[in-house]
Amino acid sequence: MKTDELQLKRAEISTLLSLLNLTALPVIGFVALLFIYKKTEANTIDRYYVMLGITTNLIAAIALVLVTGLMILLGGFDSPWTWVYVISYFVFVHAMFILFATWTMVRSWTGKKLTKSFLSK
Repeated sequence: MKTDELQLKRAEISTLLSLLNLTALPVIGFVALLFIYKKTEANTIDRYYVMLGITTNLIAAIALVLVTGLMILLGGFDSPWTWVYVISYFVFVHAMFILFATWTMVRSWTGKKLTKSFLSK
């Protein structure tokens, strides 16, 4: 397999693992991303998508755990409205991260970075 094809395949796999980490295989998908990171080289498309996946998943974890924890801490465990806010926030924000990961996966199939799509045309 040629180097470009291998990089595109790794980019595709890393975006899939990012999506899996957000949905079906939390932690396992993230650890697999870290293993793929070790196989990539600087300034390549596969490194770009691996780093994007790692960054996305870390931001998602921090946002979901920190904000959800603060809502529960400030609202208390006994208040039903706390749980309405926590569940609503968690579902909405988590869905946005899943949508973003899906978008990055589709972009990785083209072999282009996300920023290029905004600057072209």
